[in-house]
Amino acid sequence: MSEKIISVVELFAGVGGFRRGLEDASGRFKTIWSNQWEPGRKNQFAFDCYESHYKNSGSINVNKDIATVQDDVPEHDLLVGGFPCQDYSVAATNAKGITGKKGVLWWNIDHIIDKKRPQFVLLENVDRLLRSPSTQRGRDFGIILRCLHDQGYDVEWRVINAAEYGEVQRRRRVFIFASRRGNNGYEKSLGGSGLREIVDKNGFFTSAFPIKDAFTGGKESEFVIDGPEYPDLISVSNRFAETFYRAGCMKEGNVYTRDYSSAWVPEEGGASKTLRSILIENVDEKYFVDNESDIERWKFMKGPKKLVRKKRGTDFEYLYSEGGIPFPDVLDSPSRTILTSEGSMNRSSHFILDPAAGRYRILTPTECE
Repeated sequence: MSEKIISVVELFAGVGGFRRGLEDASGRFKTIWSNQWEPGRKNQFAFDCYESHYKNSGSINVNKDIATVQDDVPEHDLLVGGFPCQDYSVAATNAKGITGKKGVLWWNIDHIIDKKRPQFVLLENVDRLLRSPSTQRGRDFGIILRCLHDQGYDVEWRVINAAEYGEVQRRRRVFIFASRRGNNGYEKSLGGSGLREIVDKNGFFTSAFPIKDAFTGGKESEFVIDGPEYPDLISVSNRFAETFYRAGCMKEGNVYTRDYSSAWVPEEGGASKTLRSILIENVDEKYFVDNESDIERWKFMKGPKKLVRKKRGTDFEYLYSEGGIPFPDVLDSPSRTILTSEGSMNRSSHFILDPAAGRYRILTPTECE
């Protein structure tokens, strides 16, 4: 797109992660409209945080249900957003049209793409999306690919674990990049590449997230998303039976997907970040845990266990079991995935032995950031 300013619309904006990343990467990205809404919540903390950073930036920031404002989205070049993983099933209406499950936010994205036809789309989701729902593995992502194909887009995707590329957190997310067919700059950069070459060498993700080229005997698959087996979107919803792996692409309806290993290496003298590397000094006393009974509770929550439980509202008993999590957390490797519940007393929160103080504590908000 030469050196023009790229106008961006940010959906499901949270506190502005996509926007921060784009604006840090280049001054060419200009967010013109954003939406963040947490249903069923009186307090809209994420939007408040977004506003505190971007209120006077010139963008229109909307705190309303996207279904009520989807037609207010302006023309733009790039649509971004991290949308929830839900059940994307579709059905035929009495009028022979197609309808998606009510309340599923993918259909709002699909509607905006249909109306505004952005040059590019960049979306993020949990990696579970590639194999959901559990009753028909891969169907939901198949529906998304078919929607984008029908809208005139080619697609690449990649499950990226931040820790595999030098970051401090083991966090796996699938990123989906779609380019409207006919984008000369994008198509020229692929140089007539075949599907495997796009995934391995020439695609959108490969320069920033290199993968190992050698691939023999691994998991891979090819199929056609608009062929005789799947003549329309409803057929994808009803009988999709393909497998998606961590990397893949779709070009003119032809799909190739495979597993991969990261080929990232640290810069000379560098190394992968560890949990220890982001710990701060002079930690407030309120983050330390010295009470022996509290420490034992933490240890129990983290440990392996088999417990007899009753199904709620009945006398039916079942055996609940779970594996152990390191106690305390290992400091010389990337952290586990940071969740919004971090800092509360629960199994998923990090619990460390502070190397300077020699005392147990939880992570501070600054460390979590």
